Amino acid sequence: MWSKVSEYIHSHHLLTDNGLYVVALSGGADSVALLLLLSEAGYRVHAAHCNFHLRGEESDRDEAFCESLCRQQGVELHRVHFDTRQYAELHKVSIEMAARDLRYRWFSQLCEDIGAVGVCVAHHQDDSAETVLMNIMRGTGLRGLTGIQPQSVLSQAGIGGESLECRVLRPLLCVTRREIETFLDQRHQPYVTDSSNLQADVLRNKVRLQVLPLLHSISPAVPGSIVRMAEHLSGAQRVLDKMLEKLTVDNTLNLRELEDDGSREYFAYEWLRNYGFNGAQAHQILTSEIGSIITSSMGYDVLRDRERLLLEPSMKPMKSLVIPEEGTYVVDVAAVHADNVAVKAAKAVSRIRIKRCAPYVSKDRYVATLDADKVCFPLTLRRVEEGDKMIPFGMKGHQLLSDLMTNCKMTGFEKRRQLVLVDARQQILWAVALRVDHRFAVDDTTHEVLEIFVALHL
Repeated sequence: MWSKVSEYIHSHHLLTDNGLYVVALSGGADSVALLLLLSEAGYRVHAAHCNFHLRGEESDRDEAFCESLCRQQGVELHRVHFDTRQYAELHKVSIEMAARDLRYRWFSQLCEDIGAVGVCVAHHQDDSAETVLMNIMRGTGLRGLTGIQPQSVLSQAGIGGESLECRVLRPLLCVTRREIETFLDQRHQPYVTDSSNLQADVLRNKVRLQVLPLLHSISPAVPGSIVRMAEHLSGAQRVLDKMLEKLTVDNTLNLRELEDDGSREYFAYEWLRNYGFNGAQAHQILTSEIGSIITSSMGYDVLRDRERLLLEPSMKPMKSLVIPEEGTYVVDVAAVHADNVAVKAAKAVSRIRIKRCAPYVSKDRYVATLDADKVCFPLTLRRVEEGDKMIPFGMKGHQLLSDLMTNCKMTGFEKRRQLVLVDARQQILWAVALRVDHRFAVDDTTHEVLEIFVALHL
């Protein structure tokens, strides 16, 4: 069996001779075979065992077996204990999903701590076939038919909240469960059996214990055939992924190019799924009105903007900044500076500047030059609100800022980020970087200018 696994490792560039790898060791036949194959082939490996405390004494039995096996093989073992049920209840997820989240978060942290290249898991052909069949039952798209991939990268939250990447490697995808069990039987190598895998209660167990055996009775080649189909479709998926890359620029998906071939929803979902959106949300945003915004479970917003979808992290609340007098001020999305520092220097240090100077009119969109005698402190810098209106420079009557922003062809994301500067009478002096109010603009009667520079952090 090793010749087949070795060829698979090299053809998919899974392992290197000098890298350190973590083997996820449950004590079951698959992970035991993986540990023996890699360690005896000379790869540098550590083992990692998770005790999820879901099966009472059986969970402790598995841990003891892994400890004994690693001692016999001279492999260093890392162990961790989880209160899986409490985690599942706290995060409102299934026990299966809780166990997955916990182990891969720990694998990520462990690889970081010991300098491992990645974690090797013992998925095999039958697992991939089961995954494809389960995805078909759920009404999958093309990606769901590609099965389990030889390697993948998972992002997890590490200690302190930093993001860690876990490279997951699957060297046994070229062999079947029967081949693995035969390999261990020939070596008289014991392993443990998870009794929960013998109960046809969850979907994967039903597929494993009922559906696959039935298909195998019709044709013993079924698992291999499904895996080969998945490999062919993986090539098609890669082609579509490259097309998607060309259609997405600067967090924008161009829908116009997808208008004629009926692939809008598919590409939209393939793009948005990486940011926590589901298929129903992808359909919803495509059929919604222009300007609609939908939020994902991962904290991203997607906006329908004419023939584009725009994506950005969900906007955080902004606390209004009160400016009692000329000076330098800082806020989370902007900085204000009011002294005699030159405009270019102020831009370099990203500050808001308010100062008095001789009459002139700035052409810099981030600088407002107002008639100082008409401005009443304190000023307030805040985000635009519904119903805000002003008299844009060059006009005579009031205009809603929402209409002004629409006329300027601003996107919904740009509109919601728009800042305004208001005076003590709650009159808008300046729609920042957009337009000053005509009533406070510099004219022939101006004696002194109040110059306001805002450097935005948007």
